[in-house]
Amino acid sequence: MDYRNLGASGLRVPVLSFGAGTFGGSGPLFGAWGNTDAEEARRLIDICLEAGVNLFDTADVYSAGASEEVLGQAIRGRRDAVLISTKTALPMGEGPQEWGTSRARLIRATEDALRRLGTDYIDLLQLHAFDASTPVEEVLSTLDGLVAAGKIRYVGVSNFAGWELMKSLAAAERHGYPRYVAHQVYYSLAGRDYEWELMPLGADQGVGALVWSPLAWGRLTGKIRRGQPLPEASRLHETAQYGPPVDDEKLFDIVEVLHAIAGETGRTVPQIAINWLLNRPTVSSVIMGARNEEQLRQNLGAVGWSLSKEQIERLDAVSAVTAPYPYFPYRRQEGFARLNPPIV
Repeated sequence: MDYRNLGASGLRVPVLSFGAGTFGGSGPLFGAWGNTDAEEARRLIDICLEAGVNLFDTADVYSAGASEEVLGQAIRGRRDAVLISTKTALPMGEGPQEWGTSRARLIRATEDALRRLGTDYIDLLQLHAFDASTPVEEVLSTLDGLVAAGKIRYVGVSNFAGWELMKSLAAAERHGYPRYVAHQVYYSLAGRDYEWELMPLGADQGVGALVWSPLAWGRLTGKIRRGQPLPEASRLHETAQYGPPVDDEKLFDIVEVLHAIAGETGRTVPQIAINWLLNRPTVSSVIMGARNEEQLRQNLGAVGWSLSKEQIERLDAVSAVTAPYPYFPYRRQEGFARLNPPIV
């Protein structure tokens, strides 16, 4: 397993990390993902640690805290061997103090997460969404206090727009508050919007990407093909409405190239899709999910080898889309492009 610094921080993370969204799964979304109990979770974590994967990502909103609880039970007795990443901000109830990132909410959410996880510190706390109703200075000063108290060690965000993240980074620099070192983002061969603004921002400001849904919400498993019905066992029947939109015809083109490269390399379609991401700028770690040991071991096979330059170029070409304004001139017109050379 290779390790990379998380953004411009000193925290070393594995290039593959494990998403615990299936732990304790309940409800229409998380229940469809899986319902891994503590014993099963402990076995999956054993396999991860044997392979060098020591970063485990969860969130308070995952099955109303059950994911954090199961993860805490599964790592009991080996806390020092793992890195825990969790997220907060999304609603945990109907009351006015049950959502957002106000000082009161952040402090209580952190204490609740520590209790559920059975630990006295969180390695990486990420804000699950931008809270436009709370001043960024209030958010950052609260995080500063939690870091000073030893309850969290690094801070990051998830699903922020470029201006939201940059506003927060500017305020952190102005006041001497902890800077966000991670941005948990959706990024895949079937969804490359991250590249328009957030990737250049991350490269410029030292914010590393933690990639969620690298298989495009289960669409890049190799089982979804042009002219074929959606497999009966696919969770997309229940969860497609919750995930990122995907152009079906574009998806089918991408999957055809993935299958061709799978035949050339002897690797699986998911392994190729994940390996492509590991070569992208600013990516610190790709979060993989798994409902069982077979899926986990297959995903772990995405590392330890490399796609050829020609194979990467084919994947780049088939997955490319025209950037929206104001980004497309910088990719299509020489004068614009000269001002902003591509990130490599």
